[in-house]
Amino acid sequence: MVTVPARRTSAAVSLAGIAALAVGAALVLLLQVIPPTDEISATRRTISEYGLSDHKWMFDIAVVLVAFGSAAGLAVLGSQRRLPAAAAILGALWTIGLLVIVAFPKPDWATVSRSDFGGTLHRGASVVAFVALPLAVLIIAHTAFPGSPGRRWLARVLAIASLGWFAVILGAVVVAAVDGGRWWTLIPLGLVERGMALTELIALGVVLAPVGSRSQE
Repeated sequence: MVTVPARRTSAAVSLAGIAALAVGAALVLLLQVIPPTDEISATRRTISEYGLSDHKWMFDIAVVLVAFGSAAGLAVLGSQRRLPAAAAILGALWTIGLLVIVAFPKPDWATVSRSDFGGTLHRGASVVAFVALPLAVLIIAHTAFPGSPGRRWLARVLAIASLGWFAVILGAVVVAAVDGGRWWTLIPLGLVERGMALTELIALGVVLAPVGSRSQE
């Protein structure tokens, strides 16, 4: 049985993790309204574009906050035996992917070859992270909330919606492969990526939020 002090500690860590997610997201939103990053198109340019600006430090802090907030919250689920092994692996891929994005910033493709190692690693980490998280949420929702069907349903809907955003990108890649065009020009990539990121963070917040003792029974 989990003692009341232990439960309170777990709840505090979970809330701290969610707060880190919220602050990270807020910093990214702030980058869109302060100069010079306010000139970056939120419709066409990816979030990683902020990492090429004078505010790179703020972008890095935002991503690291999300990574550590995710790790803290998932660790609590693990300590409560509410984190299946597959979800733990996927959650680790999400967290590591975010840190790789910071360690290997997006290159300026106007001056760097598409085969650049750092750029390839950045793109790969982005794909892995954005796919791994909603899959982790789906698995967690299936097992972590036996007494909260509404919360389980909400987590699943948000996870599926996140994968839906990614499907839009994947569809553009397929169409471009057939037509021989540039896939990132076929969709408002910045808008799609921001929608996917926001949906995923909300989904993560849903599964990380503390639950009452009855909901864990």
